[in-house]
Amino acid sequence: MNFENFQFDQRLLDGLDSMGFTKPTPIQSQTIPLILADKDLIACAQTGTGKTAAFVLPILNKIIKDDIRHLNTIIIAPTRELAQQIDQQIEGFSYFLDVSSIPVYGGGDGHAWEQQKKALNEGADMIIATPGRLLSMLSMTGKLNLSHVKHIVLDEADRMLDMGFYDDIMKIIQFIPNKPQIILFSATMPPKIRTMAEKILIDPVQVNIDLAKPKENINQQAYMVYDHQKNALLLDILKDYKSETVIIFASTKDKVKLLNKDFQKAGLSIKAFHSDLEQLEREHIMRLFKSKEIKMLIGTDILSRGIDVDGISLVVNYDVPPDPEDYVHRIGRTARADKSGTAITFITPKDQSKFLPIEQLLNITIPKNPVPEKFGEAPVYDPSAKPSFKRKGSFKRKPSN
Repeated sequence: MNFENFQFDQRLLDGLDSMGFTKPTPIQSQTIPLILADKDLIACAQTGTGKTAAFVLPILNKIIKDDIRHLNTIIIAPTRELAQQIDQQIEGFSYFLDVSSIPVYGGGDGHAWEQQKKALNEGADMIIATPGRLLSMLSMTGKLNLSHVKHIVLDEADRMLDMGFYDDIMKIIQFIPNKPQIILFSATMPPKIRTMAEKILIDPVQVNIDLAKPKENINQQAYMVYDHQKNALLLDILKDYKSETVIIFASTKDKVKLLNKDFQKAGLSIKAFHSDLEQLEREHIMRLFKSKEIKMLIGTDILSRGIDVDGISLVVNYDVPPDPEDYVHRIGRTARADKSGTAITFITPKDQSKFLPIEQLLNITIPKNPVPEKFGEAPVYDPSAKPSFKRKGSFKRKPSN
């Protein structure tokens, strides 16, 4: 199958060709015909499967067939970074089309707020928005005409509900007077997603693609460690990745900030990425990372969704993620575009109970590498045992010989 099979407009096909798109991915093959047929849709697909094109392409094809143009589509995404990424892909796909899109998100200054309001009031075919900012604009302006909206896309719906956006999403949908086609993409299908879907979708078709399964070309490894061994061990591992790009995930933004200072003092080319940063600063850091002017990022799970950067060689889970789905999204940052990559997780005795469900979900045993003797005695992986603890050490502590 190729994109011509969908009977897309030739201008859209020209845009795909200019971007190097030749054959649709499995999620695109299964969902594009359903979206073209105006079906409400629930699609389970993880990041990296081509899901953005799966909903953008058929919607673009429908928009350019309308004789009279109004605000046609609202795409709701959990983070500013994902909203920007979707908008950039729309710009690429619509290069030969007369289609306009506007990203709407918080975190900027007052000037950005006024620009977004003006752009919305002047009109656009597509809005890509974070829930909170869009709801604020709808509540404050009261001038946005939503009577012609035909499509609502909820991208990474499970993440939006995890972030507490359920009420915002429901309120946004209530602003739309006529029933639109609703397209819901989610990496997982927990009960809360099903509950929401029952309320807002009509006879939806469900498609499941690569649910919660990492790519086979990711070399997954783990180390059993005590907390005080983590930093020294990680520095030792990173010696082999001096010229590579690396993402390190930690559990909280406070820990991210602390580790960023420690690792910078150790001479690493690293930047922290977290929600306390101003939007312009986050965009600047991401540009530096994409251009490889900085080699490493350290952040929370905000980095695990919607950050599309090819060529990441290593993902490190400094802390075991809170649930198996988060693990899949984190390690999915590497081994993109058919390249290989490595994912390493540090497991402390108290985190064993969180790592076991990951192995159970993936139906594999992830190899546990031995900790080099120079870092001292390490714990043994035994998730059935009660946690044991070593006394804390400092980052500057010299490893034992």
